[in-house]
Amino acid sequence: MTGKTRAKLAAADYHILAEFRHLLRRFLVFSEDAARAAGLAPQQHQALLAIKGFTGGPAPTIGDLAQQLVIKHHSAVGLVDRLVKAGYLKRRQDTDDRRRVTLALTASGEKLLEDLTSAHRDELRMLTPSLKALFAKLER
Repeated sequence: MTGKTRAKLAAADYHILAEFRHLLRRFLVFSEDAARAAGLAPQQHQALLAIKGFTGGPAPTIGDLAQQLVIKHHSAVGLVDRLVKAGYLKRRQDTDDRRRVTLALTASGEKLLEDLTSAHRDELRMLTPSLKALFAKLER
């Protein structure tokens, strides 16, 4: 704790935080269940999404993936190996720097992720009114 003074917390502050964590957990449980139903481990789904949604350059590397998923590099290597073996991901050698290996989804990886993302978007839309109400309380 720094030298800053904090406003006294009210019961509503605890309620808001508890409700926010509940909504997050509901979404995470939905996400994990949807991934498993599609035949993926939840972390595999997260990896495909991180690769598809990567904005840090032309194509992500294993190091980029490790950073996005907040995991160790060697864990990302194993994750990529499993996704390559399953046919959802491919490694590509960079044409400019042959030491650099980038990651890309295969056509089946793209299709699987599209289906999962559509379901996740629908779930988020269902949670939006609750999240908006919660954030409105927080702003007061």
